[in-house]
Amino acid sequence: MFMVNSIILIKLAVSVVLGMVIGLERELRKKPLGLKTSLVICVSSCLLTIVSIESADRFAVPYVHVMDPMRLAAQIVSGVGFLGAGVILRKSNDVIMGLTTAAMIWAASGLGIAAGAGFFIEASVGLLLIIISVELLPRILKIIGPKALSEKEIRLDLIMEKADNRIIEVMDQIKAKGIKIKNIRIRDLGHEPEKKETHRVNLIITVNEKRFTADVYHDIRDIDGIISIDIENL
Repeated sequence: MFMVNSIILIKLAVSVVLGMVIGLERELRKKPLGLKTSLVICVSSCLLTIVSIESADRFAVPYVHVMDPMRLAAQIVSGVGFLGAGVILRKSNDVIMGLTTAAMIWAASGLGIAAGAGFFIEASVGLLLIIISVELLPRILKIIGPKALSEKEIRLDLIMEKADNRIIEVMDQIKAKGIKIKNIRIRDLGHEPEKKETHRVNLIITVNEKRFTADVYHDIRDIDGIISIDIENL
């Protein structure tokens, strides 16, 4: 009995370490999945897996009362999906956020199941690969991969004077400042007799991720013909 209890404690301790690493990674990135949430998911998944396996060994009767040792573990995977769905957000600009955090919730649950089933080495290797995939690999790809991987998208909402070829001139000046225009939407605004007619131009642009959004703002704000500018990182 002592050996069984010791193994169970080891499994729970391993799940604490695995969940803590996942939680710290998300905490450092200021994401919804924090340290406490990750620990609760991982340890609970481990505990339920232990209960499922131990119950099958203790209460199953051959050819009479057959029990699946991973029955509860299978339900964990489905249940954690609700938590993952809760952190996936759609912003007003149609940008989807939280997919990685939802995947990390699912990963924390998987690591807890692996620890609860006694696959310590496999769980540790899985944790290492997850952290490499989330933290290290994207940085390497930004250095050696396609240039698009090192760029970020910015939304611009411009109010411009309505004049012949004004939009074309402004677009050319924006491109001349090393800014790529990915998408453009133009519409006329209502005008009052005492005011100039104006255009509203919505742009999605891409710049190097190291370039500050404030620098982009000042570069575009200095272009003649732009009355006002609203800028937002995507």
